[in-house]
Amino acid sequence: MSFFSVFSFMTLAHVLITIGVSVRIIKVRLPVATSLAWLVLVFFLPVVGSVLYLVLGEKRLGRKITARAEAIRGRYDGWLQDMPPDIRSNRTSLSPGARSLSRLAETTTHIPAMSGNRLLLLDAAEPILRSIISDIDSASRFCHLEFYIWTEGGMADQVGEALIRAAGRGVACRVLLDAMGSAGFLKGRMPERLKAGGVEVAFALPVSLLSVFKVRPDLRLHRKIAVMDDKIGYTGSFNLIDPRYFKQEAGVGQWVDAMVRIEGPGVLALNSLFRWDWEVETGRDLNTLSEGGYASANPAAGSVDVQVIPSGPGKPGNPIYQLLLLSIYSAQREIVMTTPYFVPDEAVSTALLTAAERGVQVTVVMPERNDSRLVHYTCRSYFDDMLAAGVRIFAFKGGLLHTKSVVVDREVALFGSVNLDVRSFWLDFEVTLGVYDPDFAKQLLALQNIYINDSTPVDAETWRGRSGRERFLVNLARLTSPLL
Repeated sequence: MSFFSVFSFMTLAHVLITIGVSVRIIKVRLPVATSLAWLVLVFFLPVVGSVLYLVLGEKRLGRKITARAEAIRGRYDGWLQDMPPDIRSNRTSLSPGARSLSRLAETTTHIPAMSGNRLLLLDAAEPILRSIISDIDSASRFCHLEFYIWTEGGMADQVGEALIRAAGRGVACRVLLDAMGSAGFLKGRMPERLKAGGVEVAFALPVSLLSVFKVRPDLRLHRKIAVMDDKIGYTGSFNLIDPRYFKQEAGVGQWVDAMVRIEGPGVLALNSLFRWDWEVETGRDLNTLSEGGYASANPAAGSVDVQVIPSGPGKPGNPIYQLLLLSIYSAQREIVMTTPYFVPDEAVSTALLTAAERGVQVTVVMPERNDSRLVHYTCRSYFDDMLAAGVRIFAFKGGLLHTKSVVVDREVALFGSVNLDVRSFWLDFEVTLGVYDPDFAKQLLALQNIYINDSTPVDAETWRGRSGRERFLVNLARLTSPLL
């Protein structure tokens, strides 16, 4: 074959690949910035860009998971519709901001706000782990744990021992872990010890070379949930790790997290989310939607209104994204948020800038050092606009701040597993707890202020005086933000 023939064939292949994949990108209707980023990549690197798009460009969960979710959706919707009025929040008693958020969350997730809860904010790894272990040791019916990461070592191993003890006395113990986030744990000794001790262990969203073109490999189960007996629940940002033994080689210090311990009807919603994820992943119905009914949680545990808000590629719409936008636009006085990854898309960035420019005091707290160099620079690419609009930015010095929290006007709190980035908004399975209680909002604000007191404020003038090399790296990293 002549050189001219080879060249003509390569040119034709280049054109056909570029056109074919570009048409597919347009048909899928991704967010505009994301579509444009993919189109540019495919145009300049047609083979590499096309392969990357086919693997990572669309939210494909696979036929099996999609079919299971559709098959059980009616059963869960019916369970939510049958919820007794006495554990539903009285929306008229909520503040105007909480009322709007509650209505939007219920419309998009079908999960109402629930009254009668007691919350305990746990702000460090040791008290979190000790509390979970104690509640596992007190369980009499079941223990359900769902985490993105479980890493062996230190006090994290004691959680496994507590589960084995519970299973030994007849408690049904089930653990659901993300297959990629907990890949190291899968290779360790604890999974076999758990199984040998009677604990059921499942790994969600496994990845293989054979599946990457059928199921998008970076759609991850990022939730953090623990439920004991439908009486006690936990959620927040904490993975099942002992920070003294986790990613010490990354050079960012220990991970800093928080969790909420819940008693009351809100626990039922957390457990229903675990059951959904368990059944979708394993195909096994736990048959516990009606077990104990709604009476299995104590409706008189406290007086706090909470709402469990799941989000992810398997859910229609984007509940947490809409909720975050509404909370920012509805703020009248103050927004304080903590996040390890600050990569807002255009809509969230505009909402924050608009809030600051209309007089709302907006404060963002993030780690001084991050475990990803690319994310480190991308986060800082937003500083110029934010600082110019009057947003206060603090760089936390005490480790990798991993707590994800938003407090609005000292009345409403959003607390859970969602980072302020495109991945959490669109790709990961997340859970957020909406708390419509001024007392809890003040407690969470106090924790945020502890982080602020251990932070360095980013000074606008100093930031503008950074080196040309730093400016270039930050601006270059920003180009990747639609794909992070």
